[in-house]
Amino acid sequence: MEQQEEKITGLPENAYRELKEGEEYRPILSPQRAYPEVNLRSVGVGLLMAILFSAAAAYLGLKVGQVFEAAIPIAIIAVGLSSASKRKNALGENVIIQSIGASSGVIVAGAIFTLPALYILQAKYPDITVNFMQVFLSSLLGGVLGILFLIPFRKYFVSDMHGKYPFPEATATTQVLVSGEKGGSQAKPLVLAGLIGGLYDFLIATFGTWAETFTSRVLPFGDLIAEKAKVVFKCNVGAAVLGLGYIVGLKYAAIICAGSALVWFVIVPLLPLLGDGALAALNPTYAGGLQGMAPESIFTEFARHIGIGGIAMAGIIGIVKSWGIIKSAVGLATKELKGKGKDANAEVKRTQRDISMKIISIGVIIALVATFVFFFVGVVDFNLLYAVVGILVVAVIAFLFTTVAANAIAIVGTNPVSGMTLMTLILASVIMVAVGLKGTAGMVAALIMGGVVCTALSMAGGFVTDLKIGYWIGTTPAKQETWKFLGTLVSAATVGGVIMILNKTYGFVGDNALVAPQANAMAAVIEPLMMGAGAPWLLYAVGAVLALVLTWCGIPALAFALGMFIPLELNVPLLVGGAISWYVSTRSKDQAVNTARQERGTLLASGFIAGGALMGVVSAAMRFGGLNFVNDNWVESNGAQWVALAAYLLLIAYLIWDSMRGKK
Repeated sequence: MEQQEEKITGLPENAYRELKEGEEYRPILSPQRAYPEVNLRSVGVGLLMAILFSAAAAYLGLKVGQVFEAAIPIAIIAVGLSSASKRKNALGENVIIQSIGASSGVIVAGAIFTLPALYILQAKYPDITVNFMQVFLSSLLGGVLGILFLIPFRKYFVSDMHGKYPFPEATATTQVLVSGEKGGSQAKPLVLAGLIGGLYDFLIATFGTWAETFTSRVLPFGDLIAEKAKVVFKCNVGAAVLGLGYIVGLKYAAIICAGSALVWFVIVPLLPLLGDGALAALNPTYAGGLQGMAPESIFTEFARHIGIGGIAMAGIIGIVKSWGIIKSAVGLATKELKGKGKDANAEVKRTQRDISMKIISIGVIIALVATFVFFFVGVVDFNLLYAVVGILVVAVIAFLFTTVAANAIAIVGTNPVSGMTLMTLILASVIMVAVGLKGTAGMVAALIMGGVVCTALSMAGGFVTDLKIGYWIGTTPAKQETWKFLGTLVSAATVGGVIMILNKTYGFVGDNALVAPQANAMAAVIEPLMMGAGAPWLLYAVGAVLALVLTWCGIPALAFALGMFIPLELNVPLLVGGAISWYVSTRSKDQAVNTARQERGTLLASGFIAGGALMGVVSAAMRFGGLNFVNDNWVESNGAQWVALAAYLLLIAYLIWDSMRGKK
């Protein structure tokens, strides 16, 4: 049908607040009209974004343990393309581009938090084999389950709870899409910041122009304090990690860093004072010699396990808090499945039309059967008992945690998927050992199960953001839901290939290997459970009790516990970026000016993230092809660290200066 050009003036006044009794939210795109949404342009560009950002996010996630949300950069690119081509009424198309492309970040988060642990364990146990199909199918099947499990909850989260959840990520992305349709120029600062951040991180990764991390060891007596007192300070100076900190914000960055400070400046220095007997009781795998260990080794052997226990307990607390949501959403889905035929469906507004519950139910069955066959044939070597137990563990945990993931995204914009996956691995390992699956075969099985669950939860959290964007703007949910499956397929294939390339290029074990902090944590959990060496249950218990106390005090336990097991050098930049975000958004007495500066800073930070990560992929490809220009002697010198500090301060100054240029 021929489209009339409509004047877009912005979101309705009641978009972000709770509705009064009898009040209705009317999206930008009228439910009574059809608009361009799914076509060759939107699907083609969306798939291209899924490929590019899957590669970039996988590199960044494995390097620093943080996966950036691709939605904002993809939305800006979609807006830029439609503006450059002078395309009218492109808002619906841009939502589809963003939704398909955003599959990249969520699939990456699911895959890289677990599956590189297979390579980490393979270095120690050569009989473990890893192949592309394991990585690809676990990502694909997990992503499909995440979409299917979330759709019945869509109306509850995006419509019934209108105005009650802030949806920070969806808010930012929606503003970009709407401003672009109004003729805004948001792409310019993002492109410039992308060039600056990309060049900055490219100089570090490709040429080793300066060190990647500044440490207190360069200071007088720094080495002595690290050796004797077990105290060391570190900060990654990359542009991408600084951008992540800005978007996370000061509140959560401070909580994450508080957990990190407790570990590195209190627990790590105190542990050597306990003596070998007490330490062996805390961790059955401890072989002695803590006095001679570096602080980093003490963190890996002991302190990080406290964070793992805290993350697991935070996940349980989340399920308990979400139980009412689970019951109400399942009830809503059941009513639809029983009572609505074709006539009723025809009356549903375009903007509230989901894929039918009959198709969802059939899809869930097919996905679970496919996952069972994958486990039976490709994971547990045709053992029926192991495959049945595995699919039950995956189905129950993935469904229960779906609401936790969606709830976390809706409230704070951060998906605690790694913590929930750690809990899944612990449960899966205990259950699989109980039915007889141990050793290296058990490690592979538990990790692939964890990969499926992790991807499902990551997808559920990310997809609720896409659906909220569509709700505010007024696109058709069923179209977003349908084409999300294709984005998932392409992203899963890309991630599988990128992980294999990065493993061959850098590896995940040894000097100069990719950090992959979450995957290392997963490997640390799995190995003792599956090899009969026991597990540091006392350390897990300490973390669990700490999470309960934090929750009782009203402090987000998950963020605090995450800080306890992610390395210090990756947490400090989050605090720096969060502090910059707070600074630029509080300098003016005019709140509108503060908001404009905050939003400009968000675009700049997104540029740092996208540029740094994409150039990181280019650098990895060059090294994979045999081009390595890094002088290791220089990079490891004190001089390289001082240059790094100077470059980092210049980067911070630019971010503050350009953010302050934002105008209402």
